[in-house]
Amino acid sequence: MTDTPSRLHIGSHDLPASAELTRFMAGGWAPSPLPAEVRVPGHAVTPARRAKLSARFPGERLVVPAGELKVRSYDCDYRFRPHSAYAWLTGLTGEDQVGHVLVMEPQGPHGHEAVLYLRPRSPRAGGNEEFYRDRRYGEFWVGRRPDLAEAERLTGLRCAHLDDLGDLAAVTGRELTTDIELASALSELRLLKDAWEVEQLQLAVDITTAGFEDVVRELPRALAHPRGERWIEGVFGRRARAEGNGTGYETIAASGAHACVLHWIRNDGRLDAKDLLLLDAGVETDSLYTADITRTLPLSGRFSPVQRQVYELVLAAQDAGIAALRPGASFRDFHRAGMKVIAEGLAEWGVLKNAEGDLHRRYTLCSSGHMLGLDVHDCGKARAETYLDGVLEEGQVLTVEPGLYLQPDDETLPAELRGLGVRIEDDLVITADGARLMSGALPRTPEGIEEWMGGLLEG
Repeated sequence: MTDTPSRLHIGSHDLPASAELTRFMAGGWAPSPLPAEVRVPGHAVTPARRAKLSARFPGERLVVPAGELKVRSYDCDYRFRPHSAYAWLTGLTGEDQVGHVLVMEPQGPHGHEAVLYLRPRSPRAGGNEEFYRDRRYGEFWVGRRPDLAEAERLTGLRCAHLDDLGDLAAVTGRELTTDIELASALSELRLLKDAWEVEQLQLAVDITTAGFEDVVRELPRALAHPRGERWIEGVFGRRARAEGNGTGYETIAASGAHACVLHWIRNDGRLDAKDLLLLDAGVETDSLYTADITRTLPLSGRFSPVQRQVYELVLAAQDAGIAALRPGASFRDFHRAGMKVIAEGLAEWGVLKNAEGDLHRRYTLCSSGHMLGLDVHDCGKARAETYLDGVLEEGQVLTVEPGLYLQPDDETLPAELRGLGVRIEDDLVITADGARLMSGALPRTPEGIEEWMGGLLEG
């Protein structure tokens, strides 16, 4: 038997390969080139993005890794998704990007040449065993990778073997995961979306809308299941994987008092027709742009009077937040507008003595919106002066998502309000004179939701 090459990733239970098998596997393969017309989605817009980054760091070497696999359990890895900054600069979004690195090599005092260091397709001759034995990178285990020439055609970049880069830790220059300034710059450059990005985000919203419709149609089956929340998670995930890359974040399917937990992703609860369901979910497209939408739905198909009361206050807050969106407005204005409505409503209910101060945050907990794009909480490394304390600009995409989370054990609340959680979240793009509601195909009013649910449940 032949010794196992040290670089092969094999399992402890894999059989060794004989010299005869190695020779046999080396020949008899027909050519199988990638189709010549295949290009990276969005390849036409990536050169302009790299040029913007180049202008921010003249004369400096910039290193942007795609990232590495992470072990889930022994020799099983988590599904790989490349770093958003790497995807934005290269257009490469697939699981085959593991370990790849984009290097922006300075060309004199101004300008850079982008070089993509990658793991090309394994040769099948010369005793190479990776293509059929390596569990992490072998073509017969995880699928075809392009060779260097194919990669250059796909991306329009100069491509080199990953081995030529050497140890990433020894590579000089600004490296994304360790250089705060580079990470901030890449977040800030992504604040404004180009037309292609807005199209991708609209596609994500449209598929997400279909996923919400799937969920409503499946409610009778979910209500009958002992873990109905998880049934709902699965229904939405099916749409996300069938029409996109998957979900952009872990789906929140929170019924009853679980809706008072902001990021309830256990989704192990039983559904009760008398309760509300808070569904916060988003489809990530194959280009990795994600939607982020929340609807709070009455599982019976009709809001009770108390449920409607809470829902209508949150809706009024969202309406106020949306009305505050326009170029030149402070990013924080829409949150302030929504929270003013919430605080005044809580005071009218007698929950608060008055609407002043920040005591309403006991019941709202978090901010009511964020930037949206390749990451669900997009551009998170941007400096405060360009994002949280900045102003809105045409082309930015963000969420408006006020909520009320009335904890089941909160004795400051009347008994009938305890255990209710309501969030309404929509995706919007800033336009020249305001904002366009990208997720308007999903109803937001109580009447609209009841009519929409009724139509889907009867169909």
